Amino acid sequence: MTSHIALLRGINVGGNKKFPMARQRALMAELGFEGVTVHLQSGNIVFADPGTPPDHTARTLEDAFAADLGFSVPVMVRTRDELAAVVDANPYPAATAEPKTLHVIFLSDVPTDTSALDALDPAAYAPDEFRLVGREIYLFCPDGIGRSKLAAKLANPRLGVTATARNWNTVTKLLALADT
Repeated sequence: MTSHIALLRGINVGGNKKFPMARQRALMAELGFEGVTVHLQSGNIVFADPGTPPDHTARTLEDAFAADLGFSVPVMVRTRDELAAVVDANPYPAATAEPKTLHVIFLSDVPTDTSALDALDPAAYAPDEFRLVGREIYLFCPDGIGRSKLAAKLANPRLGVTATARNWNTVTKLLALADT
């Protein structure tokens, strides 16, 4: 059994698409997953998986959640080692001193068309920065994400893939939970 992390998109936001943490745990158990830990209301589930490919597990979860909830919940799954690689690949290591300034946007796949990102003029969004590394976009907002025009632009990057963001504290906490 290896640790996997499911990142759910768009649940429990503004009172919409409610998916209580207790129901997340129960449904994962009903699906046969063990060692289930749910972190925060935003949809972060750490669980043991017998070695099923992450993309297959993501589809299984999406189908089960839709059947149970009556609405779709996009899911991205990373193995513990994939999440560790995300942490190791951080192109903004100095930002970890102020983790609220750093976010990771997890993508369902490596985008084949990055023209939407390529069209962004970095100078227009300074001091905010971003970097695409594989299936993740690292977003550094030294003045916070709340008023960041770049964060707003990247919220829907039009890359032809599904995306969901987590702050650096959540990313590192999920890795710690996967290691327990």
